[in-house]
Amino acid sequence: MRMSSKEQEIVQSIQELSDQAGTHSPSISTITEKIPELNIEVDACFLSNPYATDLFSRQMQEDLIQSGRLREVLEFYPSQNQVVAENLSHFLEVPKEKIFIGNGATEIIQAVIHNFTRRKIVINIPTFSPYYEFVPEGVEVVYNQLYHGEGFQFNLERYIELIERENPDTLVLINPNNPSGCYIELADIEYLVNRLHWVDNIIIDESFIHFAFEGQSTDLVSATYLTEKFENLVLMKSMSKDFGIAGIRAGYAVMDENKVNDLLENGYLWNLSGLAEYFFRLYSNPEFQKRYEKVRVRYLNETQQFFAELGKLSGLKAYPSKANFVLVELTNGMKADDFTAGMLVKHGVYTRDCRDKIGLEGEFVRIASRSWEENKRIVNAAKDVLRTGNTGFGLGRN
Repeated sequence: MRMSSKEQEIVQSIQELSDQAGTHSPSISTITEKIPELNIEVDACFLSNPYATDLFSRQMQEDLIQSGRLREVLEFYPSQNQVVAENLSHFLEVPKEKIFIGNGATEIIQAVIHNFTRRKIVINIPTFSPYYEFVPEGVEVVYNQLYHGEGFQFNLERYIELIERENPDTLVLINPNNPSGCYIELADIEYLVNRLHWVDNIIIDESFIHFAFEGQSTDLVSATYLTEKFENLVLMKSMSKDFGIAGIRAGYAVMDENKVNDLLENGYLWNLSGLAEYFFRLYSNPEFQKRYEKVRVRYLNETQQFFAELGKLSGLKAYPSKANFVLVELTNGMKADDFTAGMLVKHGVYTRDCRDKIGLEGEFVRIASRSWEENKRIVNAAKDVLRTGNTGFGLGRN
């Protein structure tokens, strides 16, 4: 695939933005501002359910904009952390004292690790980079490698042996994992927590749990109920993955009330925006949940069909995923940065080059599921890029 000189300039500009962003991708707003000539038509990098985003946007339009209430949400101070937690507690069926509301999941990750990890932390790789980037100085990091030859699947007994040998005070599991999409079944999570009850902090990140399923059922699965029994369990949830509301910054964690109190007494009492409070109140509304459940199941079914179509393409291997993204390995000799460059510059499809992921050696790309029509465009774009071959111009990280 040959690129024009103008396209080469665009690729170079994206490379520079990626370098500046470090281990995270430059946002769409940053790219469009800095490279206005680049037309991004499908964002297959951002991990969210577009149908849920539409649902929330319509409801917010009715509740805040058409009613004129937007001004009061913007003008007046939002409620304190535990007031918002009380609303969420009814929906989660968890005491409010065990809920910590965060200004996005990354704030919770940093707060928990900085306040409760003292000696040693065990982290699976490849995984979401803030878990090792936020580790305080002086804390030892032990990586549990998920193996390529095993499809990056989680080996339960081998993991428990590692924990017993290393004796950490903190361990982290993202379920489903990012970027592999691998899922640990609920029975295995319960078994693991029982076996490792002596570890001070077991962090389970369920940011993608609304896209997971077990067997033929589409019912939501969650380990939240285990927090009633195990004081060392910290269950964490980002809301941007479900609703595409990363700009609002909303997440929560369920943990022992003593941990919640420690955080509230150390700078997190008043950490939310008015829009985040509005979102959590809406999210906890039973009628809204009924409407959300319909679009969740629709998106889940379409996502699995999308993954199956990608898996049929010659030149890549799609790994099994129970998240809303799929990890694909290029098997035709093409470089990951050439693939992402071709997808973006030639087809306006933004995907995630995974070269920066610790523990992921090879040519891997993460592709997010979008709407049904957008997914068809992604498949057609990938088919064309794989058919026409290397671009010779690479992108950076995301």
